[in-house]
Amino acid sequence: MRVLIVGGTSALGTALKQSISTIGEVITAGRINCDIHLDLNDSQEKINLPENIDSIIHLAAKMGGSTDNEIIETINVNILGTLKICQAAAKANVKHIVLISSIFVSLKEDSPYYGIYPISKKQSEEIAKFYCSLHNIRLTILRPSQIYGNEISFSRHQPFFYKMIELAENGEDILLYGKKDPMRNYLHIEDLKIIISRVIEMGIEGTYSCAFPFDNSYSQIGNAAIAAFGSKGKLLFLQDKPDIPDNVFAKETYLYEKIGFYPQISIEEGMQIIANFRRNNK
Repeated sequence: MRVLIVGGTSALGTALKQSISTIGEVITAGRINCDIHLDLNDSQEKINLPENIDSIIHLAAKMGGSTDNEIIETINVNILGTLKICQAAAKANVKHIVLISSIFVSLKEDSPYYGIYPISKKQSEEIAKFYCSLHNIRLTILRPSQIYGNEISFSRHQPFFYKMIELAENGEDILLYGKKDPMRNYLHIEDLKIIISRVIEMGIEGTYSCAFPFDNSYSQIGNAAIAAFGSKGKLLFLQDKPDIPDNVFAKETYLYEKIGFYPQISIEEGMQIIANFRRNNK
């Protein structure tokens, strides 16, 4: 089996390379430090894939923003870039694409977290479904919740989560705004690696949410970090500040039942793994 990872130097791509290499040959594609150069902003004619690729894991994405340039860049990468990957896959006779989307695609317009990123990821799903159906390419769409792991590169997309870790590591207090204890869902990278590897191995098709079976409040997350680092800091609510809204989603188990695996790493275990990693890599 030959698997191409598009977005090979991303936090997820780097983590996936090791796990996927246990089931086959891995080739990475991206703008820098990858086996092949691939820029989703290039014209379709410049995007060519190696021969004899069995599966593509497409996880390159822009996180979006609110300026005109950020919106245009996000559309170009997330929507048009996905179309270009599908077109290149058809030309190279690739039979299976795994598109890494986001659980945020189910956000409603009235959500404070709604924006160009979930809009563009939803549209990338639709364009992939349309094109792959035209060309008989098997398609899997995975919608993970918020992903975390040891590497600091994950903090780019989860800044407050890693700010709590930093404060706990330094023995400082963790301050939460408002009286409400907001809920979140975090999925450890080691669990996601197993999910994607089994999807590839088993040739699973369809669209699936990938969340941890249980949500956690910010206080649970912060206290888990404090415990993992043995911190002297405390978790405190600034009740005169505005409440932080929840951001959680309905749980699905269809994919986990198909692949025979449910996410295992709780937020307490995940924090302990991060704490041990940081202690051993100082």
